[in-house]
Amino acid sequence: METAADMKQKALANVYDVQLYIDGQFVDAESNQQFDNISPFTNEKINSVAAGSKEDIDKAAKAAKTAFKGAWGKMKQSERIYYINRIADLIDEHIEELAPLESYDTGLPISITTKMVSRASQNFRFYAEMVASRMVGEAYQVDDEFLNYTIHKPVGVAGLITPWNAPFMLETWKIAPALATGNTVILKPAEWSPLTANKLAEIIDKAGLPKGVFNVVHGYGETAGASLVQHEEVQLISFTGETTTGSEIMKNGADALKRFSMELGGKSPIIIFEDADMERALDACTWGIFSFNGERCTANSRLYIHEDAAEKFIAALKERVDNIQVGDPLDKSTQVGPLIHIDHYKTVKSYLNLAVKEGCEVYQGSIPEQFMRGNYIPPTILLNADHSMQVVQEEIFGPVLAVMTFRDEEEVIELANDTRYGLAGYVWTKDIQRGHRVSQAIDSGMLWINSQNVRDLRTPFGGARHSGIGREGGYYAFDFYTEMQVIHVALGDHRIPQFGKK
Repeated sequence: METAADMKQKALANVYDVQLYIDGQFVDAESNQQFDNISPFTNEKINSVAAGSKEDIDKAAKAAKTAFKGAWGKMKQSERIYYINRIADLIDEHIEELAPLESYDTGLPISITTKMVSRASQNFRFYAEMVASRMVGEAYQVDDEFLNYTIHKPVGVAGLITPWNAPFMLETWKIAPALATGNTVILKPAEWSPLTANKLAEIIDKAGLPKGVFNVVHGYGETAGASLVQHEEVQLISFTGETTTGSEIMKNGADALKRFSMELGGKSPIIIFEDADMERALDACTWGIFSFNGERCTANSRLYIHEDAAEKFIAALKERVDNIQVGDPLDKSTQVGPLIHIDHYKTVKSYLNLAVKEGCEVYQGSIPEQFMRGNYIPPTILLNADHSMQVVQEEIFGPVLAVMTFRDEEEVIELANDTRYGLAGYVWTKDIQRGHRVSQAIDSGMLWINSQNVRDLRTPFGGARHSGIGREGGYYAFDFYTEMQVIHVALGDHRIPQFGKK
């Protein structure tokens, strides 16, 4: 069995200074500036990363436009699909390198990253199949006079801005449909998680796509990210991240009337009725908030437990918190690792201090002494919470669960909707009619009944209210990544008004 030390050696074999990938070449930033990538486990420097800016985005945009107008844009769909499947094959060949690299860079447990990177190749194969079989138009016959039909056309250069909480998987989730539908891509990865984005550039380079089809510009949001959003040659912006940042991105791209897809923040409820299978609900609740180190957009960060079941359930929840394995992210037994960055750690820590001031009882697991250099927040539950508190209303994005009780269906629906977010929700009950009623009454883009967060690539992913705009996943991605065009064909000499004819 591989040890944490073995996993670290695998990761280190792929750690070196990171360049930008533009027009089929790995290059330094035009400014020659770099930034430090810091380990969440030790807070020591991992490597240096090229800091892209406006000039680099401009180079990437020109390359992407040239490829779109040229080799990639003129390529037959079957040939383009070959390249998409080729990327999937190469990802599979590198899974044993990617998983430890992702874990080392982000602090996510290796047990999580192994599953995530294995899903990445599925994203490419899925969209290769979807484009080949489901990207179809419609036809409308109007008697014997007209035939009207629709086609999907790629839009152009897609700017993809991805987060740091599941970087490799979420990058491929956007790149796969963008490329498969015929667009070219500029990826701006999160600056806190650059390593697997660079590895993905190496993989796609190896796949042999035409120059300029895929580009990666590392850098800060306020420089590289803002320049990407504002660039006149970039028609699409797909962003996953925090709500305030999403709002700012839309403002910056408004003048150019860009097309946006936004998957933003969440403060998702998990509602457990008194008749639920309590053991399974407990499994789902603890997994849903403490997996991914609590850094997941669909985390069930608000627990509503029926008052008749609350005492016993909370006692069991405390026991789970006590027993969750906190440790080295490269150790296969670790369930919770360090948060991504010291700045994020400080933010989550400030929420815990605020929780005390607001009147919560803060119950936490423990952190082994040898890991105190890292950005560790132990699994935490906030008891005596209520909706007047910031810690209940605001996204904390860490392993922190606010616990509240309810009396009846009407009350819990009102509580579940009492937040600006609307990304996900979870309902546990053996009364399936109630399960459907409550689920449909909750303002969220996605809802799971008697289930943990299990994804189906065929279904739409996205949120309501301040949790996002638009949907990705399945053929719903075609609405964003393609332009639908209607072709009207006259089948005969229909009557045309003859203005000005004598």
